[in-house]
Amino acid sequence: MGTGLLQTISDNLQFVAVCAVVIAAIIGASYGLEATVLKKNIAQVGKTRYITICGMLGAIAMILHILDFPLVAIAPSFYKLDFSEIPVMIGAFCLGPVGGVVIELVKILLKLIIKGTSTAFVGDLANFVVGCSFVVPAAVIYHLKKTRTMAIIGLAAGTIILVVFGTMFNAVYLLPAFASLYGMPLDSIISMGTAVNGAVTNVTTFVIFCVGPLNLIKGICISVPTMLLYKRISIVLRTASSDSYAAGKKQQPQG
Repeated sequence: MGTGLLQTISDNLQFVAVCAVVIAAIIGASYGLEATVLKKNIAQVGKTRYITICGMLGAIAMILHILDFPLVAIAPSFYKLDFSEIPVMIGAFCLGPVGGVVIELVKILLKLIIKGTSTAFVGDLANFVVGCSFVVPAAVIYHLKKTRTMAIIGLAAGTIILVVFGTMFNAVYLLPAFASLYGMPLDSIISMGTAVNGAVTNVTTFVIFCVGPLNLIKGICISVPTMLLYKRISIVLRTASSDSYAAGKKQQPQG
């Protein structure tokens, strides 16, 4: 077995381990916030209805994720914009940050099953982690006090975190990982950024002038439809959840 193959296997195993740790950390942090800070603020939803809502919104998010498209005037074509965080955010506003993370995870898993990966799973990890960096803070702030103002503040804060965290995560981990796992020299990736924006000369300028603006546009494109749609959709979700809970109570044997 050649040294190159061993290195490839090692890189892939390390990436899988990082994915597992990141996903566990996000779920753990979201659960901890719900169990402490938001303990009295999360709406109680039956287990069956919770799973149904997560599965339904996750499937819708997956479809929107597959319909992604590049913004070649801002970033290289392998960076794509999609609107899949709209159903994820609506679910997080309805169920809490853990629900948002679960819906985000369902979206990615369904996408991998149906379409596979074209970025050695780096793009899929990026979409999950960066998406959660937007959804979780917004959901936490909204659930502190469920008002329109808090929803706007949450979405604005989520957008800021999305931009800041997204640029840092790309610079520190995702771009080097993509270069290693996809077999593309980092300099080649930088040159693709330079072709889009002449100010791009290294990793730092790449994420500032390409990744940052793309994430800002994404945050705005998710926030506006969420504000317009959430109340209408949440009424349907809450009504269905209440009906399901009431039906379950009626079916319980009386002592």
